[in-house]
Amino acid sequence: MLMQLPPQPSRSPSRARSNERSAARFASIGAAFALTATLAACALPTHPDASAPPTDPYNPAATQLLDDTQWELTRWSDASGQPRTVPHGDNGEPITLNLSTEGGKRRVSGFSGCNRYMGSYDVKDGKLAFGPLAGTRMACASGAGAALEQPYLSGLTHIAKSGVQMKPPKELLLTLDDGQVLAFASRSK
Repeated sequence: MLMQLPPQPSRSPSRARSNERSAARFASIGAAFALTATLAACALPTHPDASAPPTDPYNPAATQLLDDTQWELTRWSDASGQPRTVPHGDNGEPITLNLSTEGGKRRVSGFSGCNRYMGSYDVKDGKLAFGPLAGTRMACASGAGAALEQPYLSGLTHIAKSGVQMKPPKELLLTLDDGQVLAFASRSK
């Protein structure tokens, strides 16, 4: 036996359009909520404790971020941790290290206290390494910059490990074979 349903009251055309608009509005709100939830899921997490210790600067992954960066020597400590005076050049110019991939080749350049230098660099196994370095041959008067130039250039060819501190202030650390540490602050382009 078949059961018959009571007849449905006919809807007015204006009521049907109102229901359609409500359904469309509900769908739009649902889509906006879904988009917001998706974007929130993609956001990078932040550490809730701003005083958390910095990450290991000698993490090999961090050194992969060195291409196309500029640095200024800010600290130099000897193997025992004693600070060494870091002078600026005779004209007040800081000692710099510029790493570039322009032209598809890794090139280094900078100012070494008296002269400009240039050469090649590479990052292998998380370590920054420099190829042969060439420089200008300015006749520098005796001064702190001139006295630091040769140890600095020699140090660049004797790097035991390198690292980048990503937590501000961003810093490049080079530990030399003899335990000396050169610290560079990031420079804007």
